[in-house]
Amino acid sequence: MRIQTSKNKTLILKIFCLIGLFASTVSAQKPATTQATRTITVITEPNAIVWLDDLRRGTTDESGKLIIKPVTAGAHKLRVRADGFKETSQNLTAAQKDDVKIALVKTTDQAELTFQEAERLSTTDREKAIVAYRKAISLRPKYAEANLALARVLSASSDNEGALKAIAAAKKARLNYAEASAVEGRIYVSEGDEKKAIAAFKRAITEGKGFQPEAQTGLGLLYKDKAEAFGSTGDFESEEANYMLAVGYFKKAVSQLAGAPDAITIYQFLGLAFEKMKKFNEAIAVYEEFLRVFPDSNEATAVKSFIIQLKKQMSEKQ
Repeated sequence: MRIQTSKNKTLILKIFCLIGLFASTVSAQKPATTQATRTITVITEPNAIVWLDDLRRGTTDESGKLIIKPVTAGAHKLRVRADGFKETSQNLTAAQKDDVKIALVKTTDQAELTFQEAERLSTTDREKAIVAYRKAISLRPKYAEANLALARVLSASSDNEGALKAIAAAKKARLNYAEASAVEGRIYVSEGDEKKAIAAFKRAITEGKGFQPEAQTGLGLLYKDKAEAFGSTGDFESEEANYMLAVGYFKKAVSQLAGAPDAITIYQFLGLAFEKMKKFNEAIAVYEEFLRVFPDSNEATAVKSFIIQLKKQMSEKQ
């Protein structure tokens, strides 16, 4: 289904949550550059969550395997977490085999076990999750990940004041915590504080040394909304200027997401921004790239229809 602007707030929250579970500079006139890719198979414990470069890429099956594709060429960092085990990180070199075995070690750390419980609860019972996150933090006061996760849940529960306190605690526990700054930006967006939101998102990008797709997406959505607001008042010059800014950030986000599922919606925002600017060739190029990256996506049929519609519009104007 084509993204509807009237549903922006709900959709934006969903996008941020999905990314919370994740840079090349590109021109505002061309689709993201195609990069050499590979497929890797992570072999570890069953039902383990796997992150690649801090982007959640899925959960291993009952045999303990997860196939990740596409993976851009070069070095990466894998992170794996399974209930009852100590979370483990491992560097992935460009020359390493495509089958990556990661051995996990059982943990008796009560703070880590309580954090894992909170993570499970976060998808079913926010109030119980909040209690569990706070218990984990009480067991390990400088638990950066638990404070950040608590901030996300509190923000989703409209407790922005509590969320910002949790963000401050996370940043105190870990310096230059790019993901925490990205979540901070999201909180300020929900409060309507554009200036603080932009500052937080840009700080996240700096802390991530250019790599922070959640913050790139946040800025893209912010400028998209500004463009729509200018368009509704008839200020079409400002509308296009803000769409151009949105396009730049969306492109960086999809480039950095590198085939992660979170990119599916961002590609559609990018194509729609080009459509709003009447840049139909650029929009078609984005949608065609989407189909190359996500040929089996549930949205593939709809995206194909976008291309047909745009080509029809272009032919009718000739």
